[in-house]
Amino acid sequence: MLLSYRLPREPSGPRTTLWRRLKRLGVAQLSDGLVALPADSRTREALEWLADDVLAADGTAGLWVARPATVAQERELATGMAAARAAEYRDLAGACRAAAGTDPTDRTRTLRRLRGEWRAINRRDFFPPPEREVAAAALRQLAAVAAVETVAVSEVAP
Repeated sequence: MLLSYRLPREPSGPRTTLWRRLKRLGVAQLSDGLVALPADSRTREALEWLADDVLAADGTAGLWVARPATVAQERELATGMAAARAAEYRDLAGACRAAAGTDPTDRTRTLRRLRGEWRAINRRDFFPPPEREVAAAALRQLAAVAAVETVAVSEVAP
């Protein structure tokens, strides 16, 4: 699915909101005002909503169902999207390792937040990179450390 859009420069709020929503969806930015996502019912609906938002902000928008002309173009698009998710997974794994050394209260709070980040990354992960499994292992390890501490604290408590 392709979303082609143009928004007026002022006010800047709709442009910023659109940019954040596109980022949250994990789009591939093909050029200024042109983004792509793999075609399925979920991504189509999300892009339809964004197109409606663009129109409501006095912009122009169009949705297109398209296929890359070559296998190389398709591979390049998928590789770019996977690389973006890989960076997010590496950041998540690093945050898990850093959280393991914090105090138990912070660790539990951070674990909850990182699980939310994991779910958000997964929603926009159309071409899972190997870093996904590294991040999953780091998240499981952090959860195990937090669980051991919870059991230890409950055994000590009267």
